[in-house]
Amino acid sequence: MSSLKPKPVPERTPVGGADEHVFVERARRGDLAAFEELVNRYERKIFRLALNITGNREDAEEVLQEAFLKAYTNLDRFQGDSRFYTWLVRIAVNEGLMKLRRRRPNVVSLDQELEAEDDLLPRQVEDWGPNPEQRFAQIELQRILDEAIAGLEPDYRVVFVLRDIEQLSSEETAQALDISVPAVKSRLLRARLKLRERLNPYFRPGESPLPARPER
Repeated sequence: MSSLKPKPVPERTPVGGADEHVFVERARRGDLAAFEELVNRYERKIFRLALNITGNREDAEEVLQEAFLKAYTNLDRFQGDSRFYTWLVRIAVNEGLMKLRRRRPNVVSLDQELEAEDDLLPRQVEDWGPNPEQRFAQIELQRILDEAIAGLEPDYRVVFVLRDIEQLSSEETAQALDISVPAVKSRLLRARLKLRERLNPYFRPGESPLPARPER
């Protein structure tokens, strides 16, 4: 398999699709072209996920390589009880967190459950979305958002990226991270609260930096 590099593809490349399982089955039978189709379909999304986790382009490229190589060599272990993409995300997240642990050995594991503490936190927090082009140039806005996301603790950042950037459902995120749905929701809530706190100085009083979007 040739060296993997993120290729410029349309931002809204569909994830999954009715034919995903067809390519997976062909790849499991040794059809390299079928696996390369899966690579082409998902490499940009996996690279973006890895970049959001590691905050480093070189590390993200290594995570991309390792994730697809491990997926290819372990296709016989893919049970098909979730989407291939969800399984691939889980591999990429594990690789990305390994990079972070080498930098900071005390990084919290995503396998550790967090208490919900619902009584101590608001039950509803507005979601992420595009915002004030009138207030900031697009490049400056992106820099602010990137820095705020990068500042999240890894366990919160990963859940936020999967749910609010990659648009996985709570159930898919739980499958990808091997944690419970309540844990996903608890971590996402904390991530949004932390981001709200960090972004509030850039907005007028009463103006939310996190516009609402329907929960899934």
